[in-house]
Amino acid sequence: MAEQTRRRARHAYDHRLRRMRGQALKPENPGAAEAGQRDVAVDCGWGRLIFGTTFDEPGALVAALQEERPDRRDIAFYVRDPHVLLAAAPQELFLDPSHTYRLDLATYRAARSRRKGFTIRRVSSKGDAEAVNCLYTSRGMVPVPVEFFWTRLDPRTITVLVAEEEESGEIVGTAMGVDHQRCTGGADGGASLWCLAVSPQARFPGVGEALVRRLAELYKGRGRPHLDLSVMHDNAQAIALYEKLGFARVPFFTVKKKNTINEALYAGPPVEEALNPYAAIIVNEARRRGIQAQIIDADGGFFRLSYGGRSVKCRESLSEFTSGVAMSICDDKAVTRRVVERAGLSVPEQIAAGDEAALAAFLDRHGSVVVKPARGEQGRGIAVGLTGLEETLAAIEAARAFCNEVLVEQCVAGQDLRLVVIDYKVVAAAIRRPAQVIGDGRSSIRDLIAVQSRRRAAATGGESTIPLDAETERCVASAGFSLDDVPQAGTAICVRKTANLHTGGTIHDVTGETHGALIEAAVSAARAIEIPVTGIDLMVRSPREPGYWFIEANERPGLANHEPQPTAERFVDFLFPLSMPQPVRSAWRREAE
Repeated sequence: MAEQTRRRARHAYDHRLRRMRGQALKPENPGAAEAGQRDVAVDCGWGRLIFGTTFDEPGALVAALQEERPDRRDIAFYVRDPHVLLAAAPQELFLDPSHTYRLDLATYRAARSRRKGFTIRRVSSKGDAEAVNCLYTSRGMVPVPVEFFWTRLDPRTITVLVAEEEESGEIVGTAMGVDHQRCTGGADGGASLWCLAVSPQARFPGVGEALVRRLAELYKGRGRPHLDLSVMHDNAQAIALYEKLGFARVPFFTVKKKNTINEALYAGPPVEEALNPYAAIIVNEARRRGIQAQIIDADGGFFRLSYGGRSVKCRESLSEFTSGVAMSICDDKAVTRRVVERAGLSVPEQIAAGDEAALAAFLDRHGSVVVKPARGEQGRGIAVGLTGLEETLAAIEAARAFCNEVLVEQCVAGQDLRLVVIDYKVVAAAIRRPAQVIGDGRSSIRDLIAVQSRRRAAATGGESTIPLDAETERCVASAGFSLDDVPQAGTAICVRKTANLHTGGTIHDVTGETHGALIEAAVSAARAIEIPVTGIDLMVRSPREPGYWFIEANERPGLANHEPQPTAERFVDFLFPLSMPQPVRSAWRREAE
């Protein structure tokens, strides 16, 4: 038995050795490499994909990488001798800490059934291109000039796919494929996958898998032998997906140029790993500018930023420049409402909970109400759309667990619009949508919530989850279901009425389309409170229309929720104006004037 075990182990080792030799850093067909093009670099919009196997001399490959444009990210793939390349330019180049994975298309089998709720297709409009760039930016990737998709992209060589939700028409995923056979004239016969990005707001699972499968099927149909990709070594979620689809790791290496875009890949791990996303995004932006950051309390999100002779303490986006009086106004929702009402903003009617007769009359007058603690954040203790006296009283008791003083407010219909105001300028606007699940015909609502909650947590660093509490149960019941019901496939069920990120809500950027009257209202509210950094919540019929109701102001808005808008950059600009490059400061002054 022991001898048999040793033989099996030896056989497995020999198999791995043969496999590595077969996938070594040399052309699969040496004759093809000689017949194909030499020194190949393909423009992919975000940068050039440089085929290392088409370069005979390391010096020529180094020269190609040195030609990288300042705003692009070039990638030298299939580098034969990375140690030799790095020795030739150690101050300029680095070995990318990514693994290469390969899918053998000869043995690949397509999925038996297609995912429902979204469609995979090619980029076909300017709107598609802009949506792709939004996804790139939200994932820290380099955006592509929109005109590239029509003026410089060869569709026979590069394929850009998008995933479009069928109901909303939103672009929630993208992937790019490169046909090596056509790029290199046969020097490399395979294909590769790049820039896979899925929106954290995607309502349906399987978007990333569907994009990868579509590219695999495309290149299998063209007769390509394999599909390769490069993935960060610590991206466990992506690696799990690729291995599930049949990708296997292969010993190919990637070299990139040291630049500001790639800095995080070669500068070593940041010390602020324990910070939450709202503090980390600010600290990272400060360090990028050479501003010293001292972590005071990572768990609480406290840090100190120092630049020149100036030092500022912050807790996430709350800084020393927000006064205690402004904080007190924001902290008490009843006071906030009175202050902004005097400034001329439209506010819903509101009463303090306590008198049952007054509450009953308030319900009769408005039909539907919102119950919320006078003090609190992140949607805790808030119940929306209450129509009966008993359920309103129950919601008041639940809210008192967060604050003794509870407010009952007229429930106004519309969309929840968050506007981030920094230095009395709106820098981001986003529609916040309540958490919902989509039935699949097999799973209970309870299980659908658990799955969606895991997806939201993975997409937001654990910040967004859907609580399974009495309020969720009430919202599900108001839709005509119980948590253990199995809804039909495609049935959308709103499981929370509040749109807060921390209760599973999703955020959708509308900065470029927000009506001027809404922007003016947000700035007026910030000036009335005299708070330089705030998140103003309005209820609107549409972000493109002027009508609104003021809901509340947040003294510590989450800046990490509004990508691709540069919220962290504007916050650091506000704290340290001299850290801005001179051209930016000049433009900022002209705008202020």
